Amino acid sequence: MLNQVLENYICFMTKIVGIIPSRYASTRFPAKPLVDIAGKSMIQRVYEQASKASLLNDVIIATDDQRIFDHVISFGGKVVMTSSSHQSGTDRCAEVVGCLNDVDVVINIQGDEPFIEPEQIDQLATCFENEETKIATLIKKITNKEDLDSDTVVKVNTKSVDFSRKPFSTLDKSYKHIGIYAYRVDTLKIVSKLPQSERELTERLEQLRWLDNGFQIQLAETEHESNSVDTPEDLKRLLREKNI
Repeated sequence: MLNQVLENYICFMTKIVGIIPSRYASTRFPAKPLVDIAGKSMIQRVYEQASKASLLNDVIIATDDQRIFDHVISFGGKVVMTSSSHQSGTDRCAEVVGCLNDVDVVINIQGDEPFIEPEQIDQLATCFENEETKIATLIKKITNKEDLDSDTVVKVNTKSVDFSRKPFSTLDKSYKHIGIYAYRVDTLKIVSKLPQSERELTERLEQLRWLDNGFQIQLAETEHESNSVDTPEDLKRLLREKNI
């Protein structure tokens, strides 16, 4: 009962919108958003999973490609055409926000996670119960040495709140970043205009730009893995794991 009251309170007081940036071009997986996964495209699956989150007031796909735009319309989704010059999903989210009214928080949902758990989105949304939270993201305990040693797995220092592709500590005390962000709208508008920082360019992590400019990032621990798809091989592996 208390959880239901809390959810109603958050939805009433704070308008939270999920935005799914989606690009057609990809060097490692061309046309990835439109790839078929058991009868539905990847982007449709992301949209439908995000729409199950109970704390989102709306879900919008942001794309720069007419093929994706038309496809989203065909399955009944909401979509906004954005500039092709954006360097990140954060920038694409910021453009969409400029077209919306009365939005308090934006959750940037990765367009290549067809099996994202709605609970992850809701967990991130609850971080904004705290009025001091400006940016939030998810982390997960690292449970194997392969992730700890991998440069593609972003590690998190939970004490100082920092991010790196290199380990901060030993396996039993290490966390990895789950790449979903949420921002208050006024903060999103600011960070999307910041120039890239030296650490960001070195590590290729945009969140370091925000930290280097004095923005704090709230961390929330999840038990769910990230199932992002970067290559066709990633998709084949994921489908095996899901028995699809």
